Amino acid sequence: MEFERFDMKKPPVRTKWYLKPLTMLLSAPDNIAHKNKLTKIGCDDLKPPYVLLCNHNAFMDFKVATKIIYPNCANYVVAIDGFIGRENLLRSVGCICKRKFTNDVTLVRQLKRVIKNGDIAVIYPEARYSLCGTTAILPESLGKLCKLLGAPVATLICHGHHVNSPFWNTRNRGVKGTQAELSYQFSPEELKERSVDEINAQLVKAFQYDDFRWQKDNNIRITYPKRAEGLHKVLYQCAHCKTEYQMTSEGTKLKCNACDKTWAMTEFGELSADSGDTEFSHIPDWYEWERENVRREVENGTYSTGEMPVTVDSLPNAKRFIKLGSGTMVHDRNGFHVRGKTADGKVFRMEKSVPSLYSCHIEYEYLGKHGDCVDLNTLEDTWYIYPHDCEFSVTKMALATEELYLQHKRNTGREIKPGLA
Repeated sequence: MEFERFDMKKPPVRTKWYLKPLTMLLSAPDNIAHKNKLTKIGCDDLKPPYVLLCNHNAFMDFKVATKIIYPNCANYVVAIDGFIGRENLLRSVGCICKRKFTNDVTLVRQLKRVIKNGDIAVIYPEARYSLCGTTAILPESLGKLCKLLGAPVATLICHGHHVNSPFWNTRNRGVKGTQAELSYQFSPEELKERSVDEINAQLVKAFQYDDFRWQKDNNIRITYPKRAEGLHKVLYQCAHCKTEYQMTSEGTKLKCNACDKTWAMTEFGELSADSGDTEFSHIPDWYEWERENVRREVENGTYSTGEMPVTVDSLPNAKRFIKLGSGTMVHDRNGFHVRGKTADGKVFRMEKSVPSLYSCHIEYEYLGKHGDCVDLNTLEDTWYIYPHDCEFSVTKMALATEELYLQHKRNTGREIKPGLA
């Protein structure tokens, strides 16, 4: 099927002067409401142009970054779904389009232009919202990109945005006292002197964060009565009976429908079993336990979703989603395999091999009505793929994508650096 494609090669726009105050005004209310506190580390000599690498937990991240860079010009790397219905506006405020988890040479050229313009290149290298408030895997190409751009590099790490508005239930909890650290990481001279591995190692260290740990350490109380709702999307496997896909959540409770065990989520973001032992009080520990289980399946060659019925929406441009059709998807040790037919009988298919995808983007209850999905990208299209009428977890697929890629690296004799893929 032929559709108009998003023009990825269009040069980035320097933010219009009259839009700068508007972006600041739109960001200010949330920064004030959450009493965001900024700490600067070694930033006395930090001036544009530079690269700003930010962690990614919620939309609030953009508002904090806007406050920090004002009144300087910046260009933000934004996924294509962020442009839907507002392409002209986002281009005018300096956004650069990217299709997630693709090797995009055009984007590198766009970023080089940003630096040449004397502006700030704002990049979210985790490329998705964190699923449970901890660091997502970083691409090993990040250090190479920093060396290539040759501009100063700073990091912006925000705390409190996940527990305030978690990816699995984005309702604003009204957390006050959120924090952010702006840290100068590399000068242009240091980038020349350091190897890519050394740069990556320092960036991985800078990106270590844990929002639930931050909440506990700062004694942040969240009284929102539905604070656990949606948590089962992340914690899809019961820590007690080990059954998958039978977890549910309601109010402040997490429950396994297979064994009927329940846990309460406290006002301080911890889990407590209503009876018996509390397997994991710290939510990220449960999530990492699930990862270990997926890793074992990958290592012994048993990981597979089986063939799942799916519906597929295409996003070739920023105008709207296009219903592509129905089909099937399999995710296994060979990668993702999607195939189906359009309403008029034309066949469509997408194959994403394990080496081509170090991670993937997922959504929970996308747009509040479409359900859970995986989105897979080429340089020209983005498919939102919705499994249905089967037991599944897109969280497990995301974990498996990363573990399959890491296994591929091990099998090909490539050294695996912690925190990278």
